[in-house]
Amino acid sequence: MQAMVHERYGAPDVVHLEDVPRPVPTDNEVLIRVRAAGVNWADWSISRGVPYMVRLGFGLRRPRQGVRGTDLSGVVAELGSGGGGGLGVGDEVFGWGKGTFAEYVSVPAGNLLRKAAEISFEQAAAVPMAGMTALQALRDVGNVQPGQRVLVVGASGGIGTFAVQIAKTMGAVVTGVCSTGNVSLVRSIGADHVIDYTKEDFTEGEPRYDFILDIADTHSLSERRRVLAPKGTLVPNSGEGGRVGGSLGRIVAARMMSPFVSHKLRPFLSLPKREDLVALQGMIEAGQVKPVVGKTFPLLETADALRYVGERHAGGKTVITI
Repeated sequence: MQAMVHERYGAPDVVHLEDVPRPVPTDNEVLIRVRAAGVNWADWSISRGVPYMVRLGFGLRRPRQGVRGTDLSGVVAELGSGGGGGLGVGDEVFGWGKGTFAEYVSVPAGNLLRKAAEISFEQAAAVPMAGMTALQALRDVGNVQPGQRVLVVGASGGIGTFAVQIAKTMGAVVTGVCSTGNVSLVRSIGADHVIDYTKEDFTEGEPRYDFILDIADTHSLSERRRVLAPKGTLVPNSGEGGRVGGSLGRIVAARMMSPFVSHKLRPFLSLPKREDLVALQGMIEAGQVKPVVGKTFPLLETADALRYVGERHAGGKTVITI
């Protein structure tokens, strides 16, 4: 089979097409013929090996796992000896795994759900990591309640488009921050108010927000706290930062400051959970959430997809089609 492989860290062009052995599913796995794979900020970061701290988990001098990709959608091609956990050959599924920038991938059956008929393979591949991050931030960290004011900074990206829609299902009054070219997109997915950051600085505005999910992270903690309600919660969720520690410095600063102020400053690490994928699927089937796919790239152009995500100006989720 073909997969996009990188044997060393570097610019996106280190990722190249290569013939590799097709994986064999173990007893608790199923083999998926991948139809689409979502591209996440983590894929860009890990392929570069920057910040350097990511190498502690993925290989100090070279990547241990040479194929990137976590999100996927596709068709069940083969079952492991455990029987596939209720899935059958030919089922259309989506979920998460490892090394999904490839024609085939073996995935634990518990990581997969049957794809809703209402969405395409590309839309399904956009859901797992971005959708679960948005859901966990709003529900578990922010405990967002009906009528609360929610601000999503970076509202037009993969996580942001889910956050706007999920916050609306929770009954929040949602403001999205994005660039001029994405204003209509953010408004179309239900944002009550949209701020064009090229024309207006949201930290200088009058509204006070009960919850802020900041994916862009272009302002200091003190600047963002200016627009938090007295007991509001801020989740700074950008992966950017220095070349060594990445966002670790900001996370430490937020954690150290939080006990001494009325605001809750809560950086968090999203973890994939089957029950959260089930919850997202329910919202999609109910018409409350629609995955927003931006640009798509064929497998051969994975390097371009990574580069595009790294520029951080995507409208919707970037997806590789296979």
